[in-house]
Amino acid sequence: MDPEHVVVTETIAGAECLLMYVEVWDGLYAPIGLRKPDGPGPFPIVLLASGNGGEGMRWIRNACAENGYIMDRLVAEGYACAWLRYRTEVELGYNDGGPLIRDMRQGRELFNRSPLEYEDEIAIIDFVKTLPYVDPNRVGLIGMSHGGEMVMKITSEYHGVAAAVASEPASHEYLALTPDDTAFVNEETHLRNIESMMMTEVEKVRSRIDRPTASSRIAGVQTPILVMGRETDELQGIFRLNYELLAEAGKEVDWVSYDHDLHGYVFPRRGADGEYEVNDVQHEAIAGVIGFLDRYLK
Repeated sequence: MDPEHVVVTETIAGAECLLMYVEVWDGLYAPIGLRKPDGPGPFPIVLLASGNGGEGMRWIRNACAENGYIMDRLVAEGYACAWLRYRTEVELGYNDGGPLIRDMRQGRELFNRSPLEYEDEIAIIDFVKTLPYVDPNRVGLIGMSHGGEMVMKITSEYHGVAAAVASEPASHEYLALTPDDTAFVNEETHLRNIESMMMTEVEKVRSRIDRPTASSRIAGVQTPILVMGRETDELQGIFRLNYELLAEAGKEVDWVSYDHDLHGYVFPRRGADGEYEVNDVQHEAIAGVIGFLDRYLK
């Protein structure tokens, strides 16, 4: 095995997965778990992201085993796909850190700050484009929750993705939202606790964002995006406003919303019996996601 290009083939839940370590911008490595259809390709590829990072290859192997239904569906439709992991989210790192500036010192790169988690995903996108069985012009993203906010951050400044799905995008930082008193600061860590934040109404959210900042970020988006809401979610107002601001800016954007009790319904999980728990709402939602991706990647 080449230590600089680690690829381990492992059968997970009956499917062959390629477990890889991808070098990101600062020379560290991010893990991915990739599946593809039979044959040489080149295939379109869809990259999957959920949550706020950390836990490494252990997380990837678990996602391939327990959240592999979406991979099954994508591979059956002719897509390669991969679960991604990236560094842990930094509280307000996107707001406070500013754009990443890359310079040189003594023949090596010099940054003004550490890369953030969404920049790891950009590095992974560029990596998968080099794989011989991937069509580099047909890369799509599905990001859920914080992964959905990462979709917004990525597409605002990187234009190498053909289409993206922001499912239940927790875009409070991206939209420069000032929380109300349903959020609070943890006295021990001095970091915000937003787990109980209630942002269900669009107009409430609209009144609490920094509109110039949000608009300047959205202005950079060139990628077609499907924004997905969830009717009973406490952040539904953020999801919907994410869509409305894109539409108001004239971006190519679609909106759907479903009534389901699972945060992350587009990524079904296995139940206690080992079988995937997928109901009619999820079948419809996933079919819609694949139909959206088909428009741009096939």
